[in-house]
Amino acid sequence: MGAVKICDAMEVGVGERENSSLEGIRWSSLKVDHSLPLDVMTPHIIELCKDLFKKWSNLDDSRFTVERVSVTEENGNVMCVTVRLYGPNTEDVIDREREFQAIKYLSAAGFGAKLLGVFGNGMVQSFIHARTLTASDMRKPKIAAEIAKQLRKFHQVEILGSKLPQLWNDIFKFFETASALEFDESEKQKKYESILFQEVRKELDELKDLTDPLNAPVVFSHNDLLSGNLMLNDDEEMLYFIDFEYGSYGYRGYDIGNHFNEYAGYECDYSLNPTREEQYHFFRHYLQPEKPDEVPESELEELYVETSTFKLASHLYWALWALIQAKMSPIDFDYLGYFFLRYNEYKREKDVCFSLARAYLEKSGSG
Repeated sequence: MGAVKICDAMEVGVGERENSSLEGIRWSSLKVDHSLPLDVMTPHIIELCKDLFKKWSNLDDSRFTVERVSVTEENGNVMCVTVRLYGPNTEDVIDREREFQAIKYLSAAGFGAKLLGVFGNGMVQSFIHARTLTASDMRKPKIAAEIAKQLRKFHQVEILGSKLPQLWNDIFKFFETASALEFDESEKQKKYESILFQEVRKELDELKDLTDPLNAPVVFSHNDLLSGNLMLNDDEEMLYFIDFEYGSYGYRGYDIGNHFNEYAGYECDYSLNPTREEQYHFFRHYLQPEKPDEVPESELEELYVETSTFKLASHLYWALWALIQAKMSPIDFDYLGYFFLRYNEYKREKDVCFSLARAYLEKSGSG
């Protein structure tokens, strides 16, 4: 059975019906107001499901349940779906067309929920019978090994279209938007004005210049592999990656480094960062899933340096993302405070990671 899921993503306009990425997908022009309480939202969800799934159009509303979205069909079968509603004003942080394009190929490769239909401000997907992981789950050796194996497979999926890495394009786009905001609330504006954007831009340029010579492999990356986007069916021991809205071609080390940053959990307790030993455990199962103990030390070191350096890019990415959300998102969350959490952690880790990368590049003759 599936729950209504409200996502912080962009609206999808009516014109996107003709996008090639939606070919063969059910489509509805209806929209559902994500701000409504569930009891008021329920009839709108039912109406939407009937519009998308024509075989349900004549069923009585009593056959539907929406707290967990399921419908009892005329033959007695119960079908469960997940309804995702996009939050408003997030076009600066989500490329919905890119997600739709990726979902087709990722679904065919066995990743995530199947896309069943698209409507005016959301999508309907198959429901995954599994629990969401916690941050502490991710560091358990058995689960970490499985995440690593699945991530290797994920990175091998070929997505149609440009395979140029998008990380720095996205970060610099975020920077342009984030550095030109204005807040109505004086307290927020004062806090915002304390940010030294010239310094942030310098850090971005310096980090990009450092990562370029690493020649990190370019793969299709999830880019948001936090615990909330990992699900596990304990009985079947099946692990699922979900929510590909930030997915794009990018750098292997960024995707892994971003995942490691998420060991800190929603509280951003970076004392929980994975140790070198824990990272090497992950690397071994990522690099050689069938023979993890046979990975050469040189490959472990290479990936460790790559991941450590791109972890810094992850902090800057989500710091700038948070500033945009502070202005645009209706969600009651201290996004401005989150910017400082991520940016300060970047500065705390910078010297060690920069020294590590420079020493490696000098030793390998790439610096």
